[in-house]
Formats: sequence, C-alpha cells, structure tokens
Amino acid sequence: MNRVILNTVLISCLAIAACKKKQPPSNPEVPVNLLKLKTQNVLYFDKYPSTTAALSQVSLLPQIQGAITHIFFTEGTHVKKGEKLYEIDQRIYLDNYNAAVANQKVAEGNLAQAQQDADRYEYLNKYNAVAKQQYDHAVITLQNAKNSVQSAVQAVKTAHTNLNYAIVTAPFDGTIGFSLVKLGDVVNTGSTVLNTISTDGSIAVDFIVNEKQLPHFERLQNSKPVTDSLFTLLLPDNTLYPYTGKISVIDRAVDSQTGAIRIRLVFPNPKNIMRVGMSCVVRVHNEETTPQMVLPSKAVVEQMGEYFVFVAKDSTINNPKAQTDTGRVKHKLLAVQKKVQVGQTIGPNVIIKTGVNPGDRIVTDGVQLLHDGSQITTANKIGPSAGGKGGRG
Repeated sequence: MNRVILNTVLISCLAIAACKKKQPPSNPEVPVNLLKLKTQNVLYFDKYPSTTAALSQVSLLPQIQGAITHIFFTEGTHVKKGEKLYEIDQRIYLDNYNAAVANQKVAEGNLAQAQQDADRYEYLNKYNAVAKQQYDHAVITLQNAKNSVQSAVQAVKTAHTNLNYAIVTAPFDGTIGFSLVKLGDVVNTGSTVLNTISTDGSIAVDFIVNEKQLPHFERLQNSKPVTDSLFTLLLPDNTLYPYTGKISVIDRAVDSQTGAIRIRLVFPNPKNIMRVGMSCVVRVHNEETTPQMVLPSKAVVEQMGEYFVFVAKDSTINNPKAQTDTGRVKHKLLAVQKKVQVGQTIGPNVIIKTGVNPGDRIVTDGVQLLHDGSQITTANKIGPSAGGKGGRG
C-alpha cells in the first residue's frame, strides 16, 4: 500500500515538473547583419522599352489600273529617289496620250479657221458689208475654238500624267521591302499596295515616359547634355548599339487616360543595322554627379506601395530583477523602421534618396523577422539568411 502511494506521488511530481517546462523568452533577440550606410559615386541608366520607327515611310499605291509588266528592284535593298521600281502595262495609256495629242492638233486647226473667219467678218463689219448676226456668230465660234484648244491641251497633260504613272518610282532614298505583287498581277488605282519603302540613313526610336518626367526631358532637349553618350540603345540581343542618339520630338500632348507621353530619339544608321519595328531598350545616362546612398535591395521592405528599412539603434532596458544598479541597465540594439524613398535599381543594389542618413546602421539580413522596435543582435551563431555564421556589417 505504501509503495503504491509512493509511486503515485512520484508520478505527480514528474507531471508537475513537465508542466513547468521553461517557456521561451517573450521577446528574443533576432540575429541580423548590419551595414553602415555610406555615400558613393554611382553610374546608372534609366531604361525605357522602345520601338524603332522610320523617319519617313510610305506605302506605294498605283495611280492607274493595269497589269504589272516589269519589276526593276531587288527586294530588301537600298533604292534611290526617282529609281524605277514597277512598270504597269502602258499600252492603253500610250494610245490615250497619242489620241489626246491628235485631238489637240484638230482643235488647233479649228481655232485657225475660226480666227480667219472672225478676222474677215470683223473687217466686213466695219463697212457694214455683212449681217450683224453673222459677225456675232463668227466671234462666238472663235471663242469656242479657243476653249476647245485649252481643253485639248489639258487632255494631253492628263494622258501624259497617266502614262508617266505607268512607271512607279521611289519617292525618296530608302530601303524597299518585299513586293506584294508579282509580274502579271492586275493592280487597281489607290487600293492595291505594291510595296513599302522607308528611310534608312537615320532611324527613330520611340519610347513612353510618365508626365512627371516631362520637364526633365524638356530640359535635356533644350540644353546641351553633360555627357556625350546621354542616350544609348540596347538592341534586342542585349548588345549595345555603337551610336548615340538625341531627342528629336516630344509629342504634342499627354495621354489623359494613362498620363504618358511619347518621346522620339534619332540615331544614325549608316550600316543599316537598325530595322523598323525592332524592340529595344533606351538607356538615359544619369547625369547626377553627387554621391548617392546605396543599399542592397534585400534590405528594403515594400508594404502597400511604400518602402521601409530597419535602422539599428542603441537602447537601454531597465531590469528590476537585477541585484545591482549596474546590472539593472542593459544595452540593447533595437530595429527602428524608417520610411525611405527609393531610386534607380543598380544590379543587386538600390539608390536611397531620402529617409535615412549616411552613417546609419541598416539591417541587411533578417528583415523578414523584424517589426518596429524588435530587439536584434549581431552576435548570432547562425546566419539570418544563409544558415552560416553571421557577422557585423
């Protein structure tokens, strides 16, 4: 009986001891790494998606109807202004021209006859040797003959113009594309696209900026840039285009729906590397010469569109349980949340414009475990991010 009671007491003690297991501290120190914020000179580019465009581009449409009888160019090559590109069957238009010339000669003959009759009746009229009505008819016939000659002359010009339209020429120097018609195809006036030709000596690059950036680009357009390579271009294969550009046009209006405005740069294109419609990236060189505050991007926390960092601050904590006055005061590090304004991202780093100051100790690792006022330590045995040893920044 006594043994049963003793066992019961022993089991109860063990249960009470298990229930009184030591609880973890209510506010443990979070292991972090710190970085002392410094300023440094930085080189970076603001980047904008862009599309290449021709400074001048036109679709070639026939001005007359007929079958294609000749194609004089090689597709995708450079052509010069006035160079022959297509020939439309001109036989009908040549016949019309010859007929118009013949009609003009007939009209001119009728005019000569009417002039003679009018001169004769005018002489007779002076001596009242002819009826007044005959004289009036002669004058009217002369005027009609003159009008007929003018009409014939205009008909010759029209026929000649149509005959010239049978040869389609390049309107300017540029690169011509694939032909959309072949030999024998019948083309219709103003509706059949023959080809497209675009300028190639220089090329435009269009990109969109926010209206808040408009004053900056207007200053760049109206003043001489500090750097010669202010505008550079990354090609679709991410290689750097060997020529620099300049602002040509800032669009007349801001899009009221998006708050964006289009800007056009012009780049030299002597080797015809650039083609219309390419997707590129415009790089605008940073002209800021003053040192900037730079932090690793991982040190910045985004919350609801705003950005924060944690700054380490020394603090003292009163410990009433300590036996001595010296022991009652403990020096601790606290993580204080600071709202910052971020700038350009440069690789793994980001520029900090406002919110902190040079010399501040910024938490770079372990920010996910922090809140404003968290106790932190840099004497961690296990790194806050990689699982290795941590250290002081």
